[in-house]
Amino acid sequence: MSQAAIAKKQDLVDLASTKFKEAASVVVVDYRGLTVEEVTNLRKQLRDAGIQMKVIKNSVLSRAAQAAGLEGMDDVFKGPTAVAFSNDDVVAPAKIIAEFAKEASALEIKGGVIEGRVSSAAEMNSLATMPDRDGLLSMLLSVLQAPVRNTALAIKAVAESKEEVA
Repeated sequence: MSQAAIAKKQDLVDLASTKFKEAASVVVVDYRGLTVEEVTNLRKQLRDAGIQMKVIKNSVLSRAAQAAGLEGMDDVFKGPTAVAFSNDDVVAPAKIIAEFAKEASALEIKGGVIEGRVSSAAEMNSLATMPDRDGLLSMLLSVLQAPVRNTALAIKAVAESKEEVA
C-alpha cells in the first residue's frame, strides 16, 4: 500500500475519532435492506435535526473508536454500518432512528455512544423512548411551577373563606 493511501486512511480514522469525541451521542445502525429512497429520507430527517449520518468502513470505525478511548465497540462494527453523530441533542438521533425503524423494519440499531460511554442496542432503544430536550424542560418547568400554583390556590381559598365569614 502506498504512503498516500495509508495517509488518506489515517486522515479518515482521525476525522472519525474526532467526531466520536465531540459527539453528545452516536447511534450505530445496520441499514442492510433499506432502499435508496428510505436511506435518503432517513438522512433528511436526521439532517433537519442537525444530525450527521455517515457510512464509514468498519475497520476505520473500529480504529477511530479505539483512538477516541471507546472500548468494546468491535462487535457493533460488523456488517453494513452507518453512524449518526449528534453534537447537541443526546436523545434526537436515537429517537429519529427508532421512529423510522417502525416503518422500515430493515433498519436496526446496533449500539452507540452516549456522552462518551459505550452503550448497547437496548440502551439506545430505551434512550429513544425518553422525551426530547424540550419535553424535559417543560416537565421541569411544570415541577417548578407546582409549589407556586399550590400556594396561590391555598391563599385564594383562605381569602374566599374569610369573605364568607364576613
